[in-house]
Amino acid sequence: MPRQHRPLPSRRNTTRAMRNLDEHTITAEVLGRIGTKTDPRLRDILQSAIRHLHELAREVNLTEAEWLAGVRFLTRTGQMSTDVRQEMVLLSDTLGLSQLVVAQSHRRPPAATEQTVLGPFHVEGAPVRISHGTMLGDRSPGSPLFVSARVTNGAGIPLEGAHVDVWQADGEGLYDVQKPEWELGRAQLRAVFCTDEQGRVSFRSVMPTHYAIPTDGTVGEMMRATHRSPMRPAHVHFRIVHPGFDPLVTHVFAADDPYLDTDCVFGVLSTCLGTFIRREPGAAPDGSVVNVPFHTLDYTFILHESL
Repeated sequence: MPRQHRPLPSRRNTTRAMRNLDEHTITAEVLGRIGTKTDPRLRDILQSAIRHLHELAREVNLTEAEWLAGVRFLTRTGQMSTDVRQEMVLLSDTLGLSQLVVAQSHRRPPAATEQTVLGPFHVEGAPVRISHGTMLGDRSPGSPLFVSARVTNGAGIPLEGAHVDVWQADGEGLYDVQKPEWELGRAQLRAVFCTDEQGRVSFRSVMPTHYAIPTDGTVGEMMRATHRSPMRPAHVHFRIVHPGFDPLVTHVFAADDPYLDTDCVFGVLSTCLGTFIRREPGAAPDGSVVNVPFHTLDYTFILHESL
């Protein structure tokens, strides 16, 4: 018997809609292309991203030239990013996206210290130092700062053995990674400590100052184009980890800094204000004698127990 051939299905109806997509119907077609075996969470995120991006283009009537300018901007932002300068993170920070994601990922009771952005200058593998008596930034410009930090739970009970990762800019507003001689083995103004039985660590550092974020890249272009201040208020970064508690990434900001209400990365929160007290020359908290004015900071971090 001659071989039977099944008639091919008509492509006329199956391709008609695809071949006649317009600015209003294309979104549904793109969403429909996501396969049924796609990870559910990935599918949810992609579908939402596609809907919002398409709606943005329609809302502002995005032109080809504007779309291409955006592509080039993001491309250059990615190309600028390195292990010690993350321009993509900085862009996310200055658009408020980083703090938004952080806030909804680390909801805490009012008494707990609030979470803020990690920022673009954190470096893994900072040197581990003793809990008390370390001098950070011995080659860094700035007046002396003596920090005493305490880590507790919500009931005020001290947490021994918490890992406290510290990093900050110097008295000229620069992080060590921004300097030509940067290498991790010669890290300045960054270290990891472990809290003692009273939940404390203490160290000597330098008083930070407010500073401008790097403006020589794509983020700087965006800040100038939108007439925004690039300034950040003076602060010290902390990342605190202890078993059984939600890891805390936060800043301690100088409570009298003039840029608190215009922080360019939207990171200033009420539980993150610290009192940096100016002292006259004389005896310092570590028992040494300081011949110039110095500052002290005594701050308690309250961790939130993991569920």
